[in-house]
This record gives sequence, C-alpha cells and structure tokens, in this order.
Amino acid sequence: MKRDQKEQVVDELTQRLKAAETLLVADYRGLTMPQIDELRTRLLESGARFTVVKNTLTRRAAEAAGADALLALLDGPSAIAFLEADGDMVAAAKALADTARESHVLEIRGGIMQGRAVTAAEVESLATLPPADVLRGQVLGVIVAPLSTLVGLLSAPLQNLVGVLDARVEQLGGAGAEEAPQAPPEEADPEEETAEAIPVVEGEEPPSEVEETTTENNETERQEEE
Repeated sequence: MKRDQKEQVVDELTQRLKAAETLLVADYRGLTMPQIDELRTRLLESGARFTVVKNTLTRRAAEAAGADALLALLDGPSAIAFLEADGDMVAAAKALADTARESHVLEIRGGIMQGRAVTAAEVESLATLPPADVLRGQVLGVIVAPLSTLVGLLSAPLQNLVGVLDARVEQLGGAGAEEAPQAPPEEADPEEETAEAIPVVEGEEPPSEVEETTTENNETERQEEE
C-alpha cells in the first residue's frame, strides 16, 4: 500500500473513531470468507459496520482520535464493528457472541461503549440481554407502574374527601329543614311578681312607693312632737 493510501486509510479510521461512541473488537483469525460475510450481514442489520483493519494504521488513527482505550485491544489480526448512532449494541454484541460460539474461532477482545473500555466478558454479558425493543418496554413498565400507583393513592383520598363533603352538605341541609328548638321561658321579674301580689280594690289605684314613703315620714314627725 502506498503512503498516500495509508494516509487516506488513517484519516478515514480517525473520523470513524471520533464519530462512533460504541465499537467492538474481535480477533477474526480462522474465519472463512463466507463466515465473515455472514457476520458482516448480521452486524449491518444491527446498525454496525464490520471492518478488518491493520493494527499499525489503526493505532495511528486511535492516537489521532484520542481513543487510547482502543490501543490495548489491538493485538494480533483485528476487526472492528463500528456501531452507528441508531445502532443496537445488544444485537451487535449478540452477533459476535453467536459467531464465536458457533465457529469456535472468533474471539471477542472487548470494546468501547460510550467512551468507556469494556472487557470481552462484559460484551458477552451484553449479548444475553433482551432486544432493544423489549428493554424499552421493560423500562417503560418500571416507570409507568409507580405512576399508576401514585395516581391511585392521590385519587382515593380525593374521592373520600368529596364523599365526606357531600355527606356534610346533606346533613346541614336536613338540619335546616327541621323545626327550630323553642326558646326556654323567660324568667319573671321579681319586681313584677311583688306588684302582682298586692291586692288592688276596684276603683282604687295601688299605692305607689312615693305615697308609702310620705306616710312613714309623717308618722315619724308626730312621734317627735309628742
């Protein structure tokens, strides 16, 4: 490969490494061309591009892209599955894991996910997860279930409160319809009772308090003169 061709390959790898947030690295030694083509097709269906690379050129591209975590994975013949932005990393990991199990040749080395280095064991664990659409449904179920419970907890007290208010309104309405209790009889005035106790002769007016006081004063003056 000529120098300018190598520079072009390094530039292309550098751009792909910068754009890809997730990539998986495998040792493809021993795979036949039909097996490689089949694996490449499965990875394309999951949104990943499978590329066989030269380690010397890939190291230069990794250093230029700042993907230092990739350098430790470039040991021996290497192939990289670059995951597209809308790709399914679970499906890509599953494609590699299935090929490794069926061929007994492919070896998963690890990868980089969201800028973090992952081991081969983590990639294989990722391959055991359900598909992305199933995972989304499970996550949605986890989110929706507490919300439904919360709505139930909130609506039940509100319904109870409405029932209590309705019962109270009916109770107050019924009490207003009943007859009002009679007021207790007023206590009689002692002075009025005393006035009613004095007998009054027809045609005469009852003696007033002023006349009684005058009579008592006259009697007192006669006694003093005698």
